[in-house]
Amino acid sequence: MHLIFMGTPEFAVTSLARLIADGHIVEAAFTQPDKPAGRGNKLLQSPVKLFAVERGMTVFQPARIKTNEEVRATFSAIAPDACIVAAYGKILPEWMLSIPRLGCINVHASLLPKYRGAAPINWAIANGERETGVTIMQMDAGLDTGAMLAQRAAAILDDETAADLSSRLAEVGAGLLSETLRRLELGEIHPVPQDNSEATYAPMLKREDGLIDWTHTASQIANRIRAFQPWPGCHTMLGHHRLIIWRAHTGAEAQATDQPTFRPATIVGMDKTGITVACGGGSALHIEELQIEGKRRLPARDVVNGLRLPTGERISDG
Repeated sequence: MHLIFMGTPEFAVTSLARLIADGHIVEAAFTQPDKPAGRGNKLLQSPVKLFAVERGMTVFQPARIKTNEEVRATFSAIAPDACIVAAYGKILPEWMLSIPRLGCINVHASLLPKYRGAAPINWAIANGERETGVTIMQMDAGLDTGAMLAQRAAAILDDETAADLSSRLAEVGAGLLSETLRRLELGEIHPVPQDNSEATYAPMLKREDGLIDWTHTASQIANRIRAFQPWPGCHTMLGHHRLIIWRAHTGAEAQATDQPTFRPATIVGMDKTGITVACGGGSALHIEELQIEGKRRLPARDVVNGLRLPTGERISDG
């Protein structure tokens, strides 16, 4: 097929690579504009752009697409068989949906209608889901509301971070996309409407989503630590210090049910593997790796010792 591809992060690169491997002709790749990052505000190119440029593909990075006449002219001139979208980061205008012969097809990292929106992988982990997956969807004017062409489920593994799960679902999605395009061209697929009454949402992550509420249970906090990597990172405030938690777990050795009088955020234990902190419901979280913002990641015990926080003190002053 002659295709247009729209995507931005590493998750999308896997689908783009599979399209090329399958022999499709990607006439153009659309991705988000380069963005300043780091202390020097150096412009950062998206993974999709880097991949496409290396292969000599035509790349477009429009800041806006809805009223962009150049984008419209490009789509009309190419008149692709399909437009493949994977984590592009913008809602497509209605005029774009009608140009490709087979429409615009989205690789979405959830089992729709659950977790519509920008961050389905993160919120599935944060909410303690044990299963997620990928949906190949025929896009319409709504937010991930289009008819489903194919789905494939995948378990969420214990201790799996959002980055880990994203890499795994990217492979699942690329394989399912490959199969779906072949079957769609053969007329073997009948789109299935979503049940809107079952819809849940996965909004774009904000920095404040990572702030830990220590009155939550240890399991809830541990899920969010895995979910919000690498950004916004789960953090707690201690004075002017922002402490980012990178690795933590719950378990028999990290329970504080026999000490329910400890206030949440209180350090209730410390050993060579880390520190144990009281959480809501009499539970406790064993933190193994911490970082003071702007410094390197360290064993949690080293950070706490450096801040002179003994057992019985609170890791947060919130």
